[in-house]
Amino acid sequence: MENDLNWAIGGEAGDGIDSTGKIFARALSRAGRHVFTSKDFASRIRGGYTAYKVRTAVDRVESVVDRLDILIALTERTIDENLDELRTGSVIIYDGEQTTMQDVEIPEDMIGLEVPLTDLAEGAGGAIMRNVVALGAACEVADFPVEYLDEALVKRFGEKGEAIVANNREAARLGRDYVHEETDCTSQFSLETTDEDYVLLNGDEAIGMAAIAAGCRFYAGYPITPATDIMEYLTGRIEAFGGAVVQAEDELSAINMALGAARAGARAMTGTSGPGIDLMSETFGLVATSETPLVIANVMRSGPSTGMPTKQEQGDLNAMLYGGHGEIPRFVLAPTTIGECFDRTVEAFNLAEKYQIPVYLTADLSMAVTEQTYPPERFDMDAVEIDRGKVVEGDAVDEWLDEKDRFRAHAATEDGVSPRALPGTPEAAHMTTGLEHDELGRRTEEEDVRVEQVQKRQRKVETAREREDFDYRAFGDSDAETLVLSWGSNEGAMREALEILDERGIDVRFLSVPYIYPRPDLTEEVQAAKTVIVVECNATGQFADLIEHDTLTRVERVTKYTGVRFMADELAEEIESAIAGQRAPPEVKR
Repeated sequence: MENDLNWAIGGEAGDGIDSTGKIFARALSRAGRHVFTSKDFASRIRGGYTAYKVRTAVDRVESVVDRLDILIALTERTIDENLDELRTGSVIIYDGEQTTMQDVEIPEDMIGLEVPLTDLAEGAGGAIMRNVVALGAACEVADFPVEYLDEALVKRFGEKGEAIVANNREAARLGRDYVHEETDCTSQFSLETTDEDYVLLNGDEAIGMAAIAAGCRFYAGYPITPATDIMEYLTGRIEAFGGAVVQAEDELSAINMALGAARAGARAMTGTSGPGIDLMSETFGLVATSETPLVIANVMRSGPSTGMPTKQEQGDLNAMLYGGHGEIPRFVLAPTTIGECFDRTVEAFNLAEKYQIPVYLTADLSMAVTEQTYPPERFDMDAVEIDRGKVVEGDAVDEWLDEKDRFRAHAATEDGVSPRALPGTPEAAHMTTGLEHDELGRRTEEEDVRVEQVQKRQRKVETAREREDFDYRAFGDSDAETLVLSWGSNEGAMREALEILDERGIDVRFLSVPYIYPRPDLTEEVQAAKTVIVVECNATGQFADLIEHDTLTRVERVTKYTGVRFMADELAEEIESAIAGQRAPPEVKR
């Protein structure tokens, strides 16, 4: 218990839930503790239930769990929403003086801590600070020094002036003192602090940071949950490196602007979520046939249509693999951790330019909005290697001129990758059309040229298979008869599920796959296992379909499409049931 605390604050959208949670998460990370956060928020500006959860420990944590130790309840609904996670001894902090909370009923086996949050906040300078008062109260309950909140308060309110920061510091201490002096609540916890120094960031921020490190100098996007944080991270930062961020009027404009920047020679990127991917699909084909390197970040959410914009899902896999008219070569990369968002983003830019091909970089909502701690050295900006591929200039251009000294921008090379001359390169002026074209980029309907160009574009993918390391990561018992496969943000929960299963004497091998296309050959691993289980957040098991297609082996499917991410203990139960053959058949038939 001392090493693993689960804390949450809940209320209505507009109550400052997100900023309060971030303040506490930052304070914990500054205290040398690992943090893993989770958000539950409605798709509206005000009203609707929203919560911010923080799991913290001295050891690394990579998943949410089905347990809450301390809950700050700003509304009675907050208690109802979290009853399944509250347990004997859980502490519920609430403001009994609020009209909506006066008749609240606290379960008998839990500790209700009534704190006059609003009155205390007014004593510090304003009722708006009631959440910070609650944070101070939670610090006392958790035996966590309130002083660690100070730096996080400066980061959150520093731009508003020293007086505002001082008021919030006072509010936190009033909450702490009230619990200490006016209640008989004895702390059940003792949050150890360390000298470690961690950075706290979410998946969208890791993608944005990596984009800058990888040399991205143009980003165009249209605000859409949950991809907007990429654009917000880049805005104000990329300009320092000579780059620009453009908020387009819609997703069609965004991808076309990014395409134009890439044609001009800049490393370019656009980002969106499911509905935006649909709108971008026509230009996606133009990117491929014009052989323009472009990275498209798709941060998935619940669909179809606008679906549930603020909920978790991994339902866009087929759209990214097969979307667009005609046959379009592409790469699909799916980071499986927040840290890997950085690595795969850098790789996406390199792959895009090395093979002159569009690259989908896909995360999902859980990964995008989850904040997690990492040692600062995990993200070494100076160690990033940039590979711009077959960019030619000077005398190298001569090799690619035809008998009339015209540059063959789409030369049918053996590896499928043509020379790339940036605008302004002497002797390399050329044009490209979205229509089928010859080596010079001029439109054509000649059958032999059409076949040549189609085969050339497809060869890029096969060349990449030979040259690149599209691999997976393995965890657990290498000799286990049970094999679990997954992709995307499920890795952390699955790794902790392995520990739970190990304690129960159940041996499992787990493969986490960050490359969807091209993907590693998993045939040998799958066919060697007695039971194969694929874990993913969608209804039909889209990744499971790929595994069955590739390996000709029937697999079990553990799917979730409630809009909520997998939890470690939940996955352990599902996998144990699958091994025992006790799982009910899937509700959604393929």
